[in-house]
Amino acid sequence: MPEALTLPPGLMIAAPRSGSGKTTVTLGLLRALVRRGLAVQPFKCGPDYIDPAFHAVAAARPSYNIDSWAMSFDRAADILSRSSNGANVVVCEALMGLFDGVSKAGAWGNGASADIAAKTGWPVILVLDVSGQSQTAAAAARGFQGFRDGVTIAGVILNRVGSPRHVRFASEALEAAGLPVVGALPRENNVVLPERHLGLVQAEETAEINARLEALADFIETHVDVGRLLQLAVPGSVAQGARPKIKPPAQRIALARDAAFSFVYPHLLEGWRAAGAEIIPFSPLADEAPDRESDLVWLPGGYPELHAGALANAGRFRSALTTFAQSRPVHGECGGYMALGAGLVDAEGQRHQMLGLLGLETSFANRKMNLGYRLAELVADCPLGGAGELLMGHEFHYASVLAAPDEPLFRLRNSDGEALSGGGSRRGHVTGSFFHFIDK
Repeated sequence: MPEALTLPPGLMIAAPRSGSGKTTVTLGLLRALVRRGLAVQPFKCGPDYIDPAFHAVAAARPSYNIDSWAMSFDRAADILSRSSNGANVVVCEALMGLFDGVSKAGAWGNGASADIAAKTGWPVILVLDVSGQSQTAAAAARGFQGFRDGVTIAGVILNRVGSPRHVRFASEALEAAGLPVVGALPRENNVVLPERHLGLVQAEETAEINARLEALADFIETHVDVGRLLQLAVPGSVAQGARPKIKPPAQRIALARDAAFSFVYPHLLEGWRAAGAEIIPFSPLADEAPDRESDLVWLPGGYPELHAGALANAGRFRSALTTFAQSRPVHGECGGYMALGAGLVDAEGQRHQMLGLLGLETSFANRKMNLGYRLAELVADCPLGGAGELLMGHEFHYASVLAAPDEPLFRLRNSDGEALSGGGSRRGHVTGSFFHFIDK
């Protein structure tokens, strides 16, 4: 029987749509709570690498993704309960609009942030961009109340407000609708979020990141009733069955880890280590060779297109990986997949030679967004599993594929069940794809 586990008091920061200010509120609130001496556990709904990277810096605690489409419920429950252990409060940032997801359910939901709010019982703080409106904001927010069973809207933070009169009009209408306003962020401010293209390693190493987070915390403390938010947080709960295990792709894993290769989900690394695997990081950008005693080289996603020249000139890395791939497996996800290919054309149209362990040719000269959940069936054994296994994950990149002559690694379907082309590549011991693995 599943066991009901109590979670710390928590809040979900959500909005009607992307661009409403969720991340500004989340990062500023995380740092403000840490400055009060609280242990704060951040989470991010859905598949995303960038926001959790900054969460982790703001909260001085790893941030974890929770996903209802691409992650089993037992996996999600395990992450929620284990990672929030010892926290005083939880802050969970929603993805897109609160109820936005795909049309067909996956593992236990359609990927909407509301799935997580409903399962945990954590109330929602709605961030409303009220530029160009006042009382109408209450009508929009009222639509969120009772839209879905188990999802409670506990309060509202107004964003991009103008005059005090603007704040009063919107606040009075919201209060009359039964929604307390706990903050109002001015339209004109000098607080700047960290550059959004930065990845996990960049968030850890950017010199000014803490100064910006401190400024965000000051901004939130000035314009939001943080004490009231803490009062609105309530303990959550989650039903957990047997703790699921993650089989590591090898016993000794050489993991590329630098500004070009930074996208790895924390729950995977923790699962690999918990299963006894050893992870040895190395930096291709520093022209480092992977550990020679490793059983596998893993090149994660990231931004090889921003560092294509440096990668093309990393002779020691190239030579060592070519030798390694003659006898042992090498796998690349997204950015790592592109680096394993024959060439990469950057945004300026210049082609850079990549490792050439696969025939893939990619280009950023004509950017094309590829985004969505993916169900991947392996057609051959590889570090991710055996032929016939089904994997859940997602794809998000802007590269155009110019050539992909190798045998495919997957049979891919999107969240609607439609068959897709572009099932990755395999050649000898080398495999790769744009698919980011989350769970199976």
